[in-house]
Amino acid sequence: MITRRDLLRGVGVAGAAAALAGRPRTADAEPPPETTRLVLLQTASMCQAPQYVAEDLLHGEGFTDVRYIDKRKDGPRAIADALVSGEANINMHFSGPLILRLDTGAPISILAGVHPGCYELFAIERVRTLSDLKGKTIGIRGLEGPEHVFLTSMLAHVGLDPRKDVHWVTHPTDKSIALLAEGKIDAFMGFPPDPQEIRARKIGHVVVNSNLDRPWSQYFCCVVAANREFVQKHPIATKRALRAILKGTDVCASEPDRASRYLVDSGRTPRYDLMRQMLKEIRYDRWRDYDPEDTVRFYALRLREAGMIKSSPQKIIAQGTDWRFLNELKRELKG
Repeated sequence: MITRRDLLRGVGVAGAAAALAGRPRTADAEPPPETTRLVLLQTASMCQAPQYVAEDLLHGEGFTDVRYIDKRKDGPRAIADALVSGEANINMHFSGPLILRLDTGAPISILAGVHPGCYELFAIERVRTLSDLKGKTIGIRGLEGPEHVFLTSMLAHVGLDPRKDVHWVTHPTDKSIALLAEGKIDAFMGFPPDPQEIRARKIGHVVVNSNLDRPWSQYFCCVVAANREFVQKHPIATKRALRAILKGTDVCASEPDRASRYLVDSGRTPRYDLMRQMLKEIRYDRWRDYDPEDTVRFYALRLREAGMIKSSPQKIIAQGTDWRFLNELKRELKG
């Protein structure tokens, strides 16, 4: 007899996703999406794998025109810029930079958390703790980008002033990694697949692993956010798109080998080994367990302490989050 698992082994990851996370009856009973066109982004951060694995699931949700705009060579603000302008309808992004935009009144709605713990802080030998970064030089891609925002939060958490106590220098990621290897900068914050590559090359050492170290491991790193006008005009489409991404998250958690092969075969990443390692390390199985509102509150407090935002966490949550779709999907997509 052919078992269900045998069947999954015989199809691609897109088919496995559809079978593994089969559409619930409630989805079939829903009206079709108000629009059949959906625009997401493709970026260099491969921890956003669930939204790529979800491509066929998005078609299954009624989106006949699913587009991924290539932003892999764009700067660290590209995702937030695209969501604000409406160039992208919905996309995964790091929570910290979204909070910065929400502080300025940007038309973005955070809808759900996806996973904690993807970034790692690497440093030279004499830097052993976050406090040791006082007076040191840190390489980032750009101000207000993910590396800058998350490390600012971390420095503020240990009592340092990120505006005065460290020296920020901006370089492309490859250049920062090379400078760290040469000892010309003291620290670098990496996002997948960079941490996996840096560890393989034995460059520096890990000071903070947000997948393991508290409090960072207790909060979402990546969340799903959407253009607010899109959410208001297309609530059914928003829920269906979010459902597909969360199902893709389940596939990344339960079928990392298959998901990695699909991501390589579809041209989203060249390295199967690093992709597989990343999917096995990141806790994609936590999206049901953690409260994304706690994440927004935590990072808003840290960024306010650091002087990067003026709004209170309560204001950010009230104006920039919408949990109604997530609450419905948690009931539908029980693990």
